[in-house]
Amino acid sequence: MARTQRSIEERISEKEIQYEQVMEKAKQYQAQMKRLKQQKKAEERKKRTHLLCQIGGTVEKVLNRPLVEEDVMRLLNFLNQQERNGKYFTRAMEKCPDTGSETEGTENE
Repeated sequence: MARTQRSIEERISEKEIQYEQVMEKAKQYQAQMKRLKQQKKAEERKKRTHLLCQIGGTVEKVLNRPLVEEDVMRLLNFLNQQERNGKYFTRAMEKCPDTGSETEGTENE
């Protein structure tokens, strides 16, 4: 009977070791997932920053001068006014610049 009890103790100890190994592996997977999510967010921020720089560059090109901070508020007010007066900006953004027709994403709607 003592031999059976020892065998059970050994099995319990073995299971505890296995449990610890599995928990360590789970922590590693969680850390990997966290790194991947951080990497995804960094890529999204990089794309958004690039888009914002393109928009700013386009505005500077149209104005033919560098933007100053006051220009941002003026541009925002102008765009809001265009929207209140008939959604001119929204409509302009839905048209293809070359043909005047709607873009691919909105032509089936």
